[in-house]
Amino acid sequence: MVRNVLGSLIALVGATAAVWSPFRPWYDGRHGSDVRIEDLFNGLTDNGATLFGSLVLPMVFAGLLTLVGVALRSRLLVTLAGLVVLGFTVLWMVRQGQHAGELTAGTHGLGVGVANALGGGALLILGALVMRGRTRRVPAHEDEDEYDEYRDEYDDGPPSSYTPHRPPPAPWDPGPPPTQEWHPEPYGPAPGAPGPTGPHRPTPPVEWGRDQPQPGPEHGEDDRPTWPGGPQPPPNDHGPTGPGRP
Repeated sequence: MVRNVLGSLIALVGATAAVWSPFRPWYDGRHGSDVRIEDLFNGLTDNGATLFGSLVLPMVFAGLLTLVGVALRSRLLVTLAGLVVLGFTVLWMVRQGQHAGELTAGTHGLGVGVANALGGGALLILGALVMRGRTRRVPAHEDEDEYDEYRDEYDDGPPSSYTPHRPPPAPWDPGPPPTQEWHPEPYGPAPGAPGPTGPHRPTPPVEWGRDQPQPGPEHGEDDRPTWPGGPQPPPNDHGPTGPGRP
């Protein structure tokens, strides 16, 4: 924003100087408003010119371009205005040098009008460089509109050229409910139920100091716990005796 304002002010100052320059002396006291436009292409003469048939026309045109460019914040228009001012000024200098044989500065040479035109054109280009120009703002709802358009397009189904092969869905048959069997063996017999019988009957846990059932002759082995070095009798139920008794 600040750059646009500063560049616009510089461009307006340059346009003002360019439009005012034809009314000042250009060479040897002759004003730019007295130089005909056609003389710039055919060679300078001493003939006079009307107001809008002289150098006033391109300078006013450059001023109008500057106003439009500042209003639209267009750097291109402001630059074009500066090029118009500089182009006609340089073209006049070339024709004036051919007509007079040389270009000099002073009382009988280049006047203040030429300086105003060159300075105005330079300020116009500088203002265009300072200006930031217009920035395109994307409204927030633009993305939503694009999304809605995309969604509507594919909600109606795929394009006609695309026909995917989809097998028909199989009919759903619920069938009979699955049956479950309860097997309590992994968790042991239920409380109060008779335990297993036979040769594979589980051995009850061993309790020290208790009379243990002797294995029958059918087992052929002794299930009593053993100590290292051979089987030993279980300790007495009454505990140790003697002077060291606690």
